[in-house]
Amino acid sequence: MSYTPTADRSITSGIVTILLTVFAMALTDAFVKHASSDMTLWQIFVCRSLVALPLLLVLAKGRIRVNSWVWVCVRSTLLVAMYLAIYAAIPVLDLSVIAATLYTSPLFIVLLSAVFRLEAISKVHLVAVLVGFAGVLFVVQPAGAAFTPLSLIPVIAAFFYATAAVLTRAKCAREAPVTLAIALNVALIICGTIASIAVSIVQPAIAASYPFLLGKWTEMTPGSATTLVIMAVLIVAITVGLARAYQSPRPQVIATFDYAYLIFAAFWGFVFFGEVPEASTMGGIFLIMMAGGLVLFFDRRPTNRPLCKARLSLKADE
Repeated sequence: MSYTPTADRSITSGIVTILLTVFAMALTDAFVKHASSDMTLWQIFVCRSLVALPLLLVLAKGRIRVNSWVWVCVRSTLLVAMYLAIYAAIPVLDLSVIAATLYTSPLFIVLLSAVFRLEAISKVHLVAVLVGFAGVLFVVQPAGAAFTPLSLIPVIAAFFYATAAVLTRAKCAREAPVTLAIALNVALIICGTIASIAVSIVQPAIAASYPFLLGKWTEMTPGSATTLVIMAVLIVAITVGLARAYQSPRPQVIATFDYAYLIFAAFWGFVFFGEVPEASTMGGIFLIMMAGGLVLFFDRRPTNRPLCKARLSLKADE
């Protein structure tokens, strides 16, 4: 029996879901940055998802049904690529910089939504996205002396994230969120296993300078095991939450509230690493919050109507 989105899959529930999800995403990234000195990225991919999968199977009640394996696999591949780009930058960049550059993704989502004709973009929403992006520039300060080209690495992740978000709505709307979450974690295990074997065989000469990406697995300690369990629980919430949020109507609106990740990243950066946001960062956060307010209070079009089937071209997936 295929999954059918329920009537309560409204824009409001999508906004609440994405806010909770990005809160967990920011916390997870803080844990990954904390663990990057003790474990390799591939070790985190494999071990975290191996713990998460049984939890997801319990949520699925043992029933896994996929309507389109092709699109589910494409979506999972895009998100794995996103994680690779984000986590590759984590040891060398501050969380606030990663968060700011990553959140060029709502711009990509708006553009992709328009290109694939998912739904017309309102002027209010376009203004909101531009205001939010201006907030990102306040944080990154690309013209500043402290700017480094490395901070552009998460922009690649932003494109993958945006493509996956639009694809979730256009081609995976009939998939159960827990099914999409299971597929993503299986993809992370496969990627982590292949990369671990490759690193073990090749043994790159520069592994010592970048052990997080090119090093071998390290011995598990009680502390690292606890961290992995926490990250596994968080990845369950994140993978289910992302799928559910972007199955909501109008993913471009969800993308505006996706900006809240930047606020949460600054919060966890302070809690874990004592990072205090500068005045420019606070100004950027204010603009980002203003962007969400514009959509919430001034975009009054009906938000719970389904997207036009003809425009989504979903018949091929039924």
